[in-house]
Amino acid sequence: MKDPHHKGAPARAHDVRDLLRELFPETHRELFGEQDAARPAVPTLGLYPVADGRLALVHGEQLAEFTPLDPKTRGVLHCDLCHYTRSRSEAALYRVQVAARRTRYMTLCTATESCQKRAGTRGLESLAGRIFPIEPIGPGDH
Repeated sequence: MKDPHHKGAPARAHDVRDLLRELFPETHRELFGEQDAARPAVPTLGLYPVADGRLALVHGEQLAEFTPLDPKTRGVLHCDLCHYTRSRSEAALYRVQVAARRTRYMTLCTATESCQKRAGTRGLESLAGRIFPIEPIGPGDH
């Protein structure tokens, strides 16, 4: 059955090489050489699970880390990415710091891959538009 909320082309899956090329170009050149670095790269856009239940939103060279919060409510949650209503076991509340004194709170499905498929590229771009650009937080951040 086709998802009525899915709009646009399916999101392209990015591999480790794509992420290294965009986020760490020098490391990519060291590992894979210059010939692979010369090919044009499609900007990465996606939400990826990382350690301890956190999620990383990658959009081009920008990276935001979503930290899960302990649930305080028993009700259902509305996902900010795919806009489906989910139970407490299917969604979680996340915090992402976007500036020194500014934090955003987002609700996202725990099944990240299927949530991204439902949202499509347009949904991911909309979410990234709400998060990025992240302002420098400390004196060492640029």
